Amino acid sequence: MSTLIVQSLNALLNTAFLFLIAGGLSLVYGVMRIVNLAHGNLYMLGAFAMVGMVGVAGGAVPPAALIALLPFAALVVALIGAAVEPTLLRPLYARAEEYQLLMTFGLLLILEDVTKLVWGPTPLSASTLWSAFGTLTILGSDYPTYNLLVIAIGLGAAALLWAFVYRTRFGVMLRATSQNRRMAQALGINVQSVYVLAFAIGCLMAGLAGAVIVPIQGAVLGMGVDALVLAFVVVVIGGLGSLEGALAGAFIVAVVRTLAITFFPELELAVLYLIAALVLVTRPAGLFSRS
Repeated sequence: MSTLIVQSLNALLNTAFLFLIAGGLSLVYGVMRIVNLAHGNLYMLGAFAMVGMVGVAGGAVPPAALIALLPFAALVVALIGAAVEPTLLRPLYARAEEYQLLMTFGLLLILEDVTKLVWGPTPLSASTLWSAFGTLTILGSDYPTYNLLVIAIGLGAAALLWAFVYRTRFGVMLRATSQNRRMAQALGINVQSVYVLAFAIGCLMAGLAGAVIVPIQGAVLGMGVDALVLAFVVVVIGGLGSLEGALAGAFIVAVVRTLAITFFPELELAVLYLIAALVLVTRPAGLFSRS
């Protein structure tokens, strides 16, 4: 029974983590029709930014108070996204999609080298924050309290993002722009501002994912590519451009990963790719895609 509880909580932890990454990727595509190949390294940048902030503030504040640094690490990545969209991506909107893919792939390589230049090639850790929260006993099973906090952050971010997109005036403009850019512009919507904010929010979610996960698994060069692959599996299953699909896909991938690691770890990625392939064959646009 205790093993089942731990596995269920681990599945929820992976769901929250994967949604933060895939939700931002899906939002950017849904509004701007850009497949951002640099999204994984923006996640990595959030992880290293969090490590740097913890290193600077670690001796001045109690370890548990370092949790307040999470939004600042995510904001750093969001500001980078807000600078990248008008300078690097906007000039390519009128060109073929291949140019946008090449640009985001080039940005992926640049972010990798900049991260290596600033923080070095050695893996870094912020485990002080993870250990500061200790463990909590749930139905006889001990589970890290910080992991429960990550679950709450992920689910809270999903609720806030859904409310922002579907229950605010700006969300109406966001959806109008995603459906018909020219018509939205003709109605007086500042499409350029919408694009900047949409891309910044997507980057914010990627940075938040890196910031919340680094106390658990550390920060290492190359972690962005691994996260990007998982994010693409999530959006392939759920449907690229759908927030509901990103959440459902994250849950499916998290459950499958948890079961695969428990029963046949050597086939973990193979099972995920098989599920993605089956979805592509039966519903090429994803389970929750919109026409």
